[in-house]
Amino acid sequence: MESLVNKYVSRTSPTSLVIGKGFVPNMQVPGKVFANATLQKLLLEEASQLESGSTGSFIPSLAQVANVAALPGIVGESIAMPDVHSGYGFAIGNVAAFDMDDPSSIISPGGVGFDINCGVRMLRTNLKEEDVRPVQERLAQNLFDHIPVGVGSKSLVGASTYSDIDHILNYGIDWALREG
Repeated sequence: MESLVNKYVSRTSPTSLVIGKGFVPNMQVPGKVFANATLQKLLLEEASQLESGSTGSFIPSLAQVANVAALPGIVGESIAMPDVHSGYGFAIGNVAAFDMDDPSSIISPGGVGFDINCGVRMLRTNLKEEDVRPVQERLAQNLFDHIPVGVGSKSLVGASTYSDIDHILNYGIDWALREG
């Protein structure tokens, strides 16, 4: 009998894998993984443990990417970035978009995660591509300047005391706007 990995996962380029619909039940879209050959090998080995039942208490990254591809309202692909690894539900590095005009579509703040602070945020906006395109460079620079990433990083907006944290929790965006 053909394994799930052999049947549903294929290498489409030296830096990408595709997880075909059927890898897990109810996949709405395929999964796409961007990774170098070393990480691809590790991901495939990890996924092959699914059938042997030796995954322990974690779900392999490729299965998590496939599970996200089964969520209601997902569009395009469930995408895994080159830093992909097993997470809590979504794989770390997993990206997904959902059709908000689809009444069965979900909103998944849990996809952002509760165990990280690496600049990943959920943002809901009414902006359209044509609104953003003329200012995309400035927007990207502002995001880079104001969202701390990596261990020991600093933001232009600092919260260094318990008083700051208390004010953030009580006043939210008003505090951030006041602090600049």
